[in-house]
Amino acid sequence: MKRLSMLFAVLGCLFVGTASAADITIYYSPTCPHCHHARDFISSQLIYEYPNLTVTQVNVMTESAMDAFRNALQKCKYESGGVPVMVIGEKCFQGYADFMQQELRDAIEADLSDTEKAVAADNRREIEKDADAFKNAHADRGSAIVEYDAANDNSVKKNDKGTTAYFYGFLLLVMAGLCAVAVCRKKGKNK
Repeated sequence: MKRLSMLFAVLGCLFVGTASAADITIYYSPTCPHCHHARDFISSQLIYEYPNLTVTQVNVMTESAMDAFRNALQKCKYESGGVPVMVIGEKCFQGYADFMQQELRDAIEADLSDTEKAVAADNRREIEKDADAFKNAHADRGSAIVEYDAANDNSVKKNDKGTTAYFYGFLLLVMAGLCAVAVCRKKGKNK
């Protein structure tokens, strides 16, 4: 029974380790200067720091994206329709200024492993040394940003990493429960 418990514990750790950076959905207007600054920070910095990050951009000036924007405002409990609105995991941010950069990183890193955080810190240092060389070597990261297309999808496009993490988290809870039941039964039989 002890081996079974250890097996579940190891499997649980493996599954929890599959959770990765929270994806970003940014609601923006093409005429908004703060939106331009936020999008620039995301596209020139964050997607390079976090190799598993996916960004969905939603242009709120298109009628087809208004439902998604209203849903985001409701989820975030924002009364103002000001942009940018950034949703990272369960955290919401409205507006943008450079002082928010660490808060955005913290929201992304909320579910990262120590190894993934170390990779991001290493990437940040490499970008500071020679941003052009690092970005050229990782040019494929540009595909991490997608534009929301309501005509082809009624919900904001998301990488299913978050869904996968929830599934594995649920699976871990089920395994832990089964393990606890098995241990309780074993103790009951020994009395």
